Amino acid sequence: MTGGQHGAPAATASNHDIPRLKALHGLMARIRAFERAAETGQNRGLVLGAVHLSIGQEAVAAGVCAQLRRDDLLLSTHRGHGHTLAKGANARAMMLELLGKAGGTSDGRGGSMHIADFSVGMLGANGVVSANIPIAVGAAQAIRLKGGDQVVVCLFGDGAINRGPFMEGLNWAKVFNLPVLFVCEDNGWSATTRTSTLTAGEGAAARARSMDVTAIEIDGNDLVAVDEATRDAVARLRAGEGPILIHARTYRLLGHTASDPAGYRPAGEAEGRWSGDPMRRNRALLEAAGVPAAELDALEQAATDEMTAALDAAEAAPWAPAALALEDVQDAGAPARFWTREG
Repeated sequence: MTGGQHGAPAATASNHDIPRLKALHGLMARIRAFERAAETGQNRGLVLGAVHLSIGQEAVAAGVCAQLRRDDLLLSTHRGHGHTLAKGANARAMMLELLGKAGGTSDGRGGSMHIADFSVGMLGANGVVSANIPIAVGAAQAIRLKGGDQVVVCLFGDGAINRGPFMEGLNWAKVFNLPVLFVCEDNGWSATTRTSTLTAGEGAAARARSMDVTAIEIDGNDLVAVDEATRDAVARLRAGEGPILIHARTYRLLGHTASDPAGYRPAGEAEGRWSGDPMRRNRALLEAAGVPAAELDALEQAATDEMTAALDAAEAAPWAPAALALEDVQDAGAPARFWTREG
């Protein structure tokens, strides 16, 4: 797939690796189950603060991260649970993190919008729209200086392309030919505003091409399309052909946050989009290939059971010790007494 190609042919049961798609279906099921458990946790008052769910966008997380090595690096957005789980983070540790408990991926200090797990190359979600883009480019510059062959993937939403760091990041990556895969996870909405009403021109791909950055446009709800586009892009990046942008069109089936009823969307819009849900689409493909419905039911139920258990365990877990709040914090010379109340 080359820059300028629009979309991808619809997946059929006869021309794809069905065992792989079944495994990725299981990953999408785990992502959705984690999000549902996080939603339950917030409804029960266990998860404080804003929680941004990625239900309906699972194919992007699964298809992109499945093509990465453990030592490849990932930067995400405020809607980053699915990306983190797909990169290999432990679901129970992630749930502990959301609840602010000991044993979380950052011992409860990052929470939902800043979840990170350096052990799997996940450098962090980011609560500031587009702020992850220059960080990703800086990480790629470090890889280049060290002579490594890792790639950096930076996921961001369609709203991010209207902020300065998007253009700065693409420019920097192109000037130095860095191994960055920019993935615009375009769900059509910038928080509560339809993105098309505030974006001039043709959008992410056109802006990338204006800088001579290869841009690939795909259906982000087609797991096969995401998987194949990412496979090709990552191979080209490792061969020194970077940077590359993938513009994946998807849809956020729920509100901007777990507590948002999305009343700003036209009546029936979200309901009508459930037919294009990547879970349903991939399940239909698998069943057409002969995978028994009962087998897929069991796979999806196992995901639900796993995440329910993770939430229960996190609720029962102890709080992170207060002293951890001072670890990993740079002290540029402030007297310790200000922290300890001594003196």
